[in-house]
Amino acid sequence: MNDRPPAGTGSGTARRRGRPPRAEAADTRDRILTAARDEFSERGYEKTSVRGIAKSAGVDSALVHHYFGTKEQVFEAAITQSFGPALQAPKAIEEGPLDGVGERLARFFFGVWENPATRAPLLAIVRSAVTNETAAAVFRRIIAAQVLRRIAVQLELPDAELRAELAAAQLVGTAILRYVIKIEPLASADPEQVIARLAPVVQGHLTDP
Repeated sequence: MNDRPPAGTGSGTARRRGRPPRAEAADTRDRILTAARDEFSERGYEKTSVRGIAKSAGVDSALVHHYFGTKEQVFEAAITQSFGPALQAPKAIEEGPLDGVGERLARFFFGVWENPATRAPLLAIVRSAVTNETAAAVFRRIIAAQVLRRIAVQLELPDAELRAELAAAQLVGTAILRYVIKIEPLASADPEQVIARLAPVVQGHLTDP
């Protein structure tokens, strides 16, 4: 009598724990990032664990470590994914003359925040970043490297890095008050009104003498 399991079944084809086939890798990675973003949003950085992220994603904890490493590295990957659209902000400078960059940058920035598809992941990450220093340090590192320095290089003006940081402070601070804290009347103000008020201020930070 042959006791071997039929071809394609049994332990002979069991998937190695924590190592999905290449075809499933991208989907698994995305599920982990989505779960991480939700966990960081609901629990905050400190109370979120790799085990909790894995459980939410429906995978083994070993997979989270395999793809991303530590919790801090998972958070960094989640920021990069969530802020993908916002990280394209430096392109707004390239699309026209410097004398209109304030409006272009403000319009681009709030366009990302006003889009429900991109607002939810942004909120999740910002809430973690404003409540935990480790999360904030990761957030600063990514924003500095991928947004502020790229803007500063394109300005080609004295103290360009400080100018870029002041413009970002204006935009990010307004976004936190409007979308995270939801202070009124800013939270319900028409986006065009917000952009019209902010654009000259951002312009001044970037190009005024």
